Amino acid sequence: MKQQRIRRVLAELEKMGLQQMLITDPMSIYYLTDVYILPFERFYGLYINADGKIVLFLNKLFTIPEGVEAEKVWYSDTDPVTDYVAACIDPARTLGVDKDLHARFLLPLMEKKAAAGFVNSSLAVDLTRGIKDAEEQEKMRIASAINDQAMEKFKGLIHEGVTEKQVADQMLQIYLDLGADGYSFTPIVSFGANAADPHHEPDDTVLREGDCVLFDVGCIKDGYCSDMTRTFYYKYADDHCRQIYDLVREANESAEEKIRPGIPIKELDNTARDIISEKGYGEYFNHRLGHFIGLSEHEYGDVSAANEWPAQPGMIFSIEPGIYLPGDTGVRIEDLVLVTEDGVERLNVYPKELQIID
Repeated sequence: MKQQRIRRVLAELEKMGLQQMLITDPMSIYYLTDVYILPFERFYGLYINADGKIVLFLNKLFTIPEGVEAEKVWYSDTDPVTDYVAACIDPARTLGVDKDLHARFLLPLMEKKAAAGFVNSSLAVDLTRGIKDAEEQEKMRIASAINDQAMEKFKGLIHEGVTEKQVADQMLQIYLDLGADGYSFTPIVSFGANAADPHHEPDDTVLREGDCVLFDVGCIKDGYCSDMTRTFYYKYADDHCRQIYDLVREANESAEEKIRPGIPIKELDNTARDIISEKGYGEYFNHRLGHFIGLSEHEYGDVSAANEWPAQPGMIFSIEPGIYLPGDTGVRIEDLVLVTEDGVERLNVYPKELQIID
């Protein structure tokens, strides 16, 4: 049981005027308890309150490790589970619930008047997860170091006549050989004009001379995710491609150089976007600058023009500007960064200079 993390969540709940919460997002429960269960259609929940009560609701089909320091309420498939949940809730207080609580469980609790009111308090957990503690930071460093090593090996898969899918099919074994536990997301491998689609899925496109080769890849190690993008060129890069590449790299590096505690996160997006827009490519940078990451590949929080949060030490997010020219080419360069007490730590050290694959 991660007592310090639970205390941080309770402190966020207190700011919302709440003293109790029911958490049902499996990854958030894992974050707070070290217990991971994928419940499918069955109810799985963690109840916490300001009085120190911690209750796990578990179907008898589930298994958990020994020594989990929480009250456990077990139920079978035919039991009235919402009755059991309602019995643990303080009916005189408003209950915070997370955004993943299904209506088929929430509505019965409301009908039973299990609490004085119900509010979405997901932010209490989301904001806590957004500030990585020392243990998490080290795990993110390790996952990103594996990703750096993997990128060089992925580059080595490129040769005349290869297809995107043939490259992608070899990536998982490379990650496993490097010590990763699997993918953090399905890899993106894009040749030439396919790179103009930011979420292109690898297909049977055959590599041609002069094509860009875009890898957007990530792995999981000890539960934590990595994510990085690099764009290479096969045999040569013409002046047009070099100009676009240099522009995206400038946007990436300029945004990263600005990161420090207290800077509004939107300013990072503005910095990268202004550089690209000033050269006439603004409409072709068609997504936010980045996203938060940790136990999940995309966590709550983003690096966009709409996010006015000040950067805080412990935040980890991506910086990934791109230019996507339909029918022509695409470039994206992405790093993960950690906000430190006095600046920024780049979790990816793989080179960003333009590289030609011979």
